[in-house]
Amino acid sequence: MSQQVEKFFNGVRDIPLEDYFTPGHRLCAGCGPAIAMKLIMKAIKMPTIVVNATGCVEVSTSMFPYVSWRVPWVHVAFENAAAVASGIVEALKILNRKRGKQMHDVIAIAGDGGTFDIGLQALSGALERNHKMLFICYDNEAYMNTGVQRSGATPTGAATTTSPAGKIIPGKQERKKDLIGIVVAHKIPYAATASISHPIDLMNKVRKALNIDGATLIHVLTPCTLGWRYPPSQTVKIARLAVETGYFPIYEVEDGRVKINIRLSKFKPIEEFIKIQGRFKHLLQPENERILDYLKKQIEENWSRLLKLEETGIRI
Repeated sequence: MSQQVEKFFNGVRDIPLEDYFTPGHRLCAGCGPAIAMKLIMKAIKMPTIVVNATGCVEVSTSMFPYVSWRVPWVHVAFENAAAVASGIVEALKILNRKRGKQMHDVIAIAGDGGTFDIGLQALSGALERNHKMLFICYDNEAYMNTGVQRSGATPTGAATTTSPAGKIIPGKQERKKDLIGIVVAHKIPYAATASISHPIDLMNKVRKALNIDGATLIHVLTPCTLGWRYPPSQTVKIARLAVETGYFPIYEVEDGRVKINIRLSKFKPIEEFIKIQGRFKHLLQPENERILDYLKKQIEENWSRLLKLEETGIRI
């Protein structure tokens, strides 16, 4: 892979004017996934086919008779985005051989529910077969489209409609799944995390992934104003705080080796991140101090692991 491809976007001036994700959708004001889609579709090469699982993005961008996508776009069920994308990749290979047509890039897009949980089996199969496709998970850390139910991506302590914070439980009890760890275990050539707060990093990773011959995945943090319970104007601020507090590390794993993309000399206190979100407000109460401490411990353990992996260069 050439260095020129990897560094395609050096700043805002490099971002193309063309829009392949257009206005007119019904996503919420301040919607993190909407921002992610805008940036991702700025980074594509043409031609491109998008496979979109049921979820916030699909439901709100394709309300008949309108659609916000200016590329070939396929709506599929919650669980099978990776399977449908795999089939499209293989069909395109045959068409390319028979008719000499240009090979399209194939991007599968799903939320955390359709990636961490319901779609994990199909995703695992696609990664094992190593189809040349990019799978993007926009992670708002719950099933937001169907009523803010907890998912495998919901963090410890977060209040949802199925893990409510009250007298019985102080929010979700379990840890968030390590999606990149699961994905990298399939020995795919490239996986990465990204955040809408760092748009150039996200766009460069999309372009980089599309230039790799094999299965790739990008896990994008996309705050949800409804489910996280904060004012719409605070979306990018909260996404940035997730990075600056160490809550959501930004790194990539290429050929099994970890590289941390955004390194900070000192993290902000996690309280800066949680205090402006309604889903976490109970964690600041004295009786829930142990849950907050557990969340801090998870962050410390995760960073310690990533730093060690990068320092040693061990393939994972």
